[in-house]
Amino acid sequence: MNFKLLFTVLFLGVVGSACAQSKYGRRHVGYERPDTSIVSAYVDSLKTYKVKADSVSSLNDSLQVAGISDPRLFRLFGPLTFYTSVARRNMVLGEDSVDEVDAAIDAALFDAYLFSPQYVEVTDSEIKKAGALHEEITKPLRHKVEYVATDDGAPEDHPDIPLDIVVAKPNFWTFYGDYYLQFLQNFVSDNWYNGGESDYSMLASVTLQANYNNKQKVKFENKLEMKLGMLTSRGDTLHGVRTSEDLIRYTGKLGLQASKNWYYTLQLIAQTQFTRGYKSNDPKVYSDILSPLNLNFSLGMSYNVNAFNGKLTGSIQLAPLAYNFKYVDRKELAADNGLDEGKHTKHEFGSGCTFDLSWTFSELIKWKTRLYGYTTYKRMQMEWENTVTFQFNKYIATNLFIYPRFDDSTSTKDDTLGYWQFKEYMSIGFAYSF
Repeated sequence: MNFKLLFTVLFLGVVGSACAQSKYGRRHVGYERPDTSIVSAYVDSLKTYKVKADSVSSLNDSLQVAGISDPRLFRLFGPLTFYTSVARRNMVLGEDSVDEVDAAIDAALFDAYLFSPQYVEVTDSEIKKAGALHEEITKPLRHKVEYVATDDGAPEDHPDIPLDIVVAKPNFWTFYGDYYLQFLQNFVSDNWYNGGESDYSMLASVTLQANYNNKQKVKFENKLEMKLGMLTSRGDTLHGVRTSEDLIRYTGKLGLQASKNWYYTLQLIAQTQFTRGYKSNDPKVYSDILSPLNLNFSLGMSYNVNAFNGKLTGSIQLAPLAYNFKYVDRKELAADNGLDEGKHTKHEFGSGCTFDLSWTFSELIKWKTRLYGYTTYKRMQMEWENTVTFQFNKYIATNLFIYPRFDDSTSTKDDTLGYWQFKEYMSIGFAYSF
């Protein structure tokens, strides 16, 4: 736009209006002179706009150097940046001199640093960390498009092909087991200075578990434990071999979930042994298969234990109502097992509890414990079995077995221990779990 021409036209318009007023002022007596302050303000605004437009035009002309903008001027009109070169040239003696344009730009920037530092937005070191700008794309990007012919006709009719869909039934059963076979040999010569006798012993143990859990409400757990230990000693002249450990025990639990870890549970424990039990140089039979046979039915609640990140697992059964059935096949053993003379069976009602836990201290040490208690409120029976296993490798282990037992239904009472009984052994040998 030609601002000089516009200003001339406006000026002539204002002068013409003033002349017309003076010429025709006498004829039009009712004419009122317009407010000259409004006109003056309008003219001043035009002058101010002209000065601003001229400044912009002059600035644009200064930015053109041979038809190309001087990039150094960007530092003045871009976001205010602190340049270390500007501060160094103004504050350090002996710096290299620059041309007039750089000197003027440095002076303006240095003045801004001193008197308006709050407007500094970024430093040149931060710009260097950001890295250089990406190269501009000078060539158009073209994607290779593959054209595929389409058939707009109706799809062909395919004959129905039968598909065999097999739906696998979920398996809610899990199976566990471990067994070990261990030996102990002790040789003592006949002339050994402090006596003693040679003996050989063997211990075999098998534990099998089959558990059902439908992940909804029902659990059915089954555990079968079998142990048989045999020993022979030269000092026993009546028996070539006798048992040191003899156990057959089945534990079954049917549970209906009450909460996250609690179940209403019906439990069955059945226990007997494999063969006859003797003492050294004693012909009396102290126990036999089905002599005794204990069946314990209990109704209560069971709590699933899972603590210490899965290292302590097992269950706790609390049964306020329990029924115990005892059968003794040999009548001569009836009194020794709490039955009346000449009787084979005995029925009792009471309460019971069972703690069956396993604690894995490490990959090499494991502790299994079973605490069983039953009372008719006239008599009491308690068994606490503890097995500590030291696993040397996958197939070799040592077992330490400690078994205190209390039963006040027996006919004999020891003068020292009373109704308490103890068993303990340590063995080493083959062991395997699956």
